[in-house]
Amino acid sequence: MTTEPAAASGTVHWIGAGLSTGSGLAALCDTAERVRLWHRTEARAADALGRLGLTGRAEPRAYTLPALASELAPGDVVVSMLPAPEHAPLLAECVRQGAHFACSSYVSDAVLEQVPAAERAGLVVLTEAGLDPGIDHLFAHDLVARAREAIGDETPASYTLTSYCGGVPAVPNDFTYRFSWAPAGVLGALRSPARYIEGGAQTLAERPWEATRRHVVDGETFEVYPNRDSVPFVAQYGLPDAWTPRTFVRGTLRLEGWLRAWDGVFEELKAGDDGRIAALARELAAAHPTTDDDHDRVVLAVSLDVRAPSGRSWQGGYLLDLVGDAEESAMARCVSRTLALGVRHVLDGSLPPGLNRAAETAARSGQWLRELARDGVEFTLRVDQ
Repeated sequence: MTTEPAAASGTVHWIGAGLSTGSGLAALCDTAERVRLWHRTEARAADALGRLGLTGRAEPRAYTLPALASELAPGDVVVSMLPAPEHAPLLAECVRQGAHFACSSYVSDAVLEQVPAAERAGLVVLTEAGLDPGIDHLFAHDLVARAREAIGDETPASYTLTSYCGGVPAVPNDFTYRFSWAPAGVLGALRSPARYIEGGAQTLAERPWEATRRHVVDGETFEVYPNRDSVPFVAQYGLPDAWTPRTFVRGTLRLEGWLRAWDGVFEELKAGDDGRIAALARELAAAHPTTDDDHDRVVLAVSLDVRAPSGRSWQGGYLLDLVGDAEESAMARCVSRTLALGVRHVLDGSLPPGLNRAAETAARSGQWLRELARDGVEFTLRVDQ
């Protein structure tokens, strides 16, 4: 029996106003009946609203979990821009109060444990609804659907799917990088082993940067490396059982020269001293600050190549290549507008209760992509048959 979604109240609680909070919040102020922005203090929340041109359109609040709990009502939507470890206790409070939950982060085991209770209550748990993860999922679902229509689900075939995303400086610098999220998070990701499929076999890179290779996107050479565990996404993207992966990798994209420029960082990571790496994160933040004058660039390239023994083949790819401006970083635009789009679908009741990783069907992914394009997130599709 399918659980009916709990009706949304029209009130959205957006928690956090860091680097990824951008014009998506403004879009929600146009859509939701009421928006509250929760930040470390009420004054900082008010300052953030002023910076975004939203003074008077959303209510500033000082965030603590008890303070939020005191204002939550059934059917409210909680949007978490907090660090991933803080999602689970926040979701637990949402389940207790009958509120929907949304974030742009990868779903964690702690969040997954609470999904059955949320689903029974008719609550939507929207995750992985940002840039990467988020838009990359939409691209992949759409490409797989197009390839399935061209090749056929039951036709034996082999395929290569690559999905690379990166936030880089719009104007290259000696460090070849611009921090669009906390340096500690960047270093932590580099310390996490990566599992992917290469040459038809599962491969594990204990140090992901050691698997860096050149990758050409639209005539420009980048450096890419695998990130996290790509293998579960074979099932998540709905690739047919009759197709065999030659290569399947989701990874990170950097400017050419990154591997050389970061050599000293890698030596620290190899030593593995937690205290030293925490200090290194602080040093990198101080040495390479994010300023209003240096703009970011976001590049997301997702490609699928399917070949059947009969000679039938299909190739296609999506490319998103955006540069930030004085009003908003490209990263904030992509993350916040995608998340806001997902929240709009929570508000209109079109997302099913339980876990949603962005849009998980081809039809819904196509709809989200059309809406993102309308909302100013530009990308291109190339199909070769």
